[in-house]
Amino acid sequence: MSGDAAGLPPTDRVLAALDAAGVSYEVIRIDPAHADTAAFCATYGYPPERSCNTIVVASKKDPKVFCACVVLATTQLDVNRRVRGLLGVSKASFASAAEMQTLTGMELGAVTAFALPPGLPLYVDRRVMDLDWVILGGGGRDAKVRLAPSALERFGARIIDDLAVERPPAGLPDHSS
Repeated sequence: MSGDAAGLPPTDRVLAALDAAGVSYEVIRIDPAHADTAAFCATYGYPPERSCNTIVVASKKDPKVFCACVVLATTQLDVNRRVRGLLGVSKASFASAAEMQTLTGMELGAVTAFALPPGLPLYVDRRVMDLDWVILGGGGRDAKVRLAPSALERFGARIIDDLAVERPPAGLPDHSS
């Protein structure tokens, strides 16, 4: 994060990072109570197929290794196979809320791929890049951003095939683990 943006609230830091990168985007101001993806989509009428989740993953053993991953809300991040291999660790899982907040300075349920700490690997599922626009978190629970997924590449994203797996249809058991 740039020195100028360091003291800003999370949403302002994210918007400053997007501005500094020259990215075209739309800010969607929302009620923080509806920031979680399913609630956001239902309340504001955006399709889940266009909504992305940014997930911070951590190795289980010390020294901790972290990365951020962006996947479509209709998919499930493949932590146990794909992300573990990318990190080069024997075991990985979602970072705890405290780890995520300490690492990113962002609010739980609002983590985004923008304004991440320097050096934090950013992996994006290729399916995200196939769309002309997507919705990502705004850093704080008060906003989302709509933009072209190509913007992720300006932030050092590495595009990964099969970073996520399709979610099973509702009502069917999930045997992907």
